[in-house]
Amino acid sequence: MNRRKAKELRIGNIFIGGDHPVAVQSMLNTPAADIAGCVRQARALEAAGCQILRAAVPDKESVKLIAALKEHTAMPIVADIHFDYRLAIECAAAGADKIRVNPGNIGGAGRVRQVANACGNRGIPIRVGVNAGSLEKELLAKYGGPTAAALVESALNQAALLERFDFSDIVLSLKASSVRLTVEAYELAAAACDYPLHLGVTEAGTSRRGIVKSSVGIGALLLRGIGDTLRVSLTDEPVREIEAGYDILRAAGLYTYGSEVIACPTCGRTKIDVIALANEVERHLAGCEKALKVAVMGCAVNGPGEAREADIGIAGGDGNALLFKKGEIVRKIPEAGIVEALLEEIESL
Repeated sequence: MNRRKAKELRIGNIFIGGDHPVAVQSMLNTPAADIAGCVRQARALEAAGCQILRAAVPDKESVKLIAALKEHTAMPIVADIHFDYRLAIECAAAGADKIRVNPGNIGGAGRVRQVANACGNRGIPIRVGVNAGSLEKELLAKYGGPTAAALVESALNQAALLERFDFSDIVLSLKASSVRLTVEAYELAAAACDYPLHLGVTEAGTSRRGIVKSSVGIGALLLRGIGDTLRVSLTDEPVREIEAGYDILRAAGLYTYGSEVIACPTCGRTKIDVIALANEVERHLAGCEKALKVAVMGCAVNGPGEAREADIGIAGGDGNALLFKKGEIVRKIPEAGIVEALLEEIESL
């Protein structure tokens, strides 16, 4: 896969763009006023593998959250600003590693200049975050609604304004709740500029539908080589966003750290409980750092062949299973000890 070559930027201790891996982000959903609760949630996200964390700063009192997050976590912190440009300036002074602004509501050139100066003086990138639901009125009138071209024009106009004030450390995002609209907007932006792109489908929904929409949209872009950071937006606990983000990267072939479990969907030939076995194996391997592909197959006839690319796996028989490595059968094990035997073999690899 040929990835789009974006400008390299530093966000705290993380680099994006260039040849750097796609970074996985999330956002706190604990009220900003609950600083202790936000810190607890941030630590849980960091433990889950979150690489960049965004926090809403709705008012002046909430600026304190930025310093607290910087004190208690090592993740780069993005201050999410709407409406009041002064909050962006204060968050920059408080130690934010990136500022996110929405061109649809941040204000005119004078305000943008002040934000650009505050961030430029501290080496803080700015994400221009465009949403289909908050486009400028003139663009909605020009295009007749929130089209992909309207999203891109909004983002590039704001980027050009920042560039006018000698600020070029810019990240763009162009999100909509429509997967098709989101993909079209990012494709247009990718062709029009070299700014790093933060991927996401906004308002994607609850866990099930949100993961599906995000997988289709983000995955389609990643497979085209587009994207430098991502967030899976879910109406759920933010830790689920991190899990889903890495799953999408793994499916796109962009993340190979840790073990992956592949499993057959089962059929009438299956004589062991593949569903329970696959879930148990996946649970045991959740923290495994070995880059392994582990197969749990239901049929002893086809299993080793269908999962030939797996490093190790089992294929069920009648009350037993065949243990295989790289498609070659090693031995037969009784059903009661399948998981234990498989984990022992993985430990020895």
